[in-house]
Amino acid sequence: MDGEHATRLETLYRDVGPGLLAFLRRTCGDDHAAEDLLQETFFQASRRLERLAEAVSPRAWLFAIARNLAVTARRRWRPIVPVPADAPAPGNAERVQLDAMRQAITELPDGMREALELRLRAELSYEEIAAVLEIPVGTVRSRLHHAVRQLRTALL
Repeated sequence: MDGEHATRLETLYRDVGPGLLAFLRRTCGDDHAAEDLLQETFFQASRRLERLAEAVSPRAWLFAIARNLAVTARRRWRPIVPVPADAPAPGNAERVQLDAMRQAITELPDGMREALELRLRAELSYEEIAAVLEIPVGTVRSRLHHAVRQLRTALL
């Protein structure tokens, strides 16, 4: 890898790495696995530098790599999502509402749930989500629209 590409990857690691790590932590539910997947994401990126140069959005390209690695990892093990010890206990009404929202989200079809997570948690643009999921932007818009509609229906 030449110096220019190394510098570009370092810059991307600094700029995109924290968001990727947060995405992977939510996806995996395990800090160590997420850190391993982040390193593997950048290792894979370093092996395909020609694709980085061609990417319309390097950020979306890295999220796509991370997503694919997380999907593969998820097939091998079931994540455990620990509750932080210092997390405040929600009130009963808040807990019921939060549980209902979590349940409604888990019942969304995979494509809708994944698009919603990338938009809300990873804060990716519609174009970036389209690149990550390898679908047209119109499909992203449709999935998000239907996801919100289903959540509203489920929670009313």
